[in-house]
Amino acid sequence: MTRIAILKREEMNEEQGAVYDDAKEAGRPLGGPYFAYIRIPELMRTTQEVGVSLAGIPLTKREQQIAILTIARFWNAKYPWAVQVRASLKIGLDQEIIDAINAQTEPPITDARELLAHKCAKEMLVNKGITDATYAEAEAAFSEVELVALVAKIGSFAMTCCTANAFDVTPPDDAPSRLL
Repeated sequence: MTRIAILKREEMNEEQGAVYDDAKEAGRPLGGPYFAYIRIPELMRTTQEVGVSLAGIPLTKREQQIAILTIARFWNAKYPWAVQVRASLKIGLDQEIIDAINAQTEPPITDARELLAHKCAKEMLVNKGITDATYAEAEAAFSEVELVALVAKIGSFAMTCCTANAFDVTPPDDAPSRLL
């Protein structure tokens, strides 16, 4: 059960309500870690803006989702995993890749850039950095902007996972996948 109370719209103060209404009108996320972020309206607004900024990054949706799943799995983040598996399936990511990331085995990814997105995310989290060899590989495969975007996505989504874990945000009942 989620540790932090989920505020109903009528329980929010004026500033919280305004941020919530803006996010709802824009079709942005309101659940998960946002249950916590709404307590600090500027934090919720800023994290949503970062999300919008990173949504337009020049990486493919598959590259982004592979990195995101790798991050959620590393943090054992139940809510982000459940929500992002749904998003991954929607864009056509193979169940076999999702299952391998969940099992923490090498995913059967044949596309070099997609595999590199997984490798960079994993190294950033496990090693707190990217090895020189992986950096050279990433520098050759991605443009400078793409590499900056990938690293920013890794950091941003790690925050999402940490928040969801700290407040034990419960995954939706209809989630297509659970962590092992």
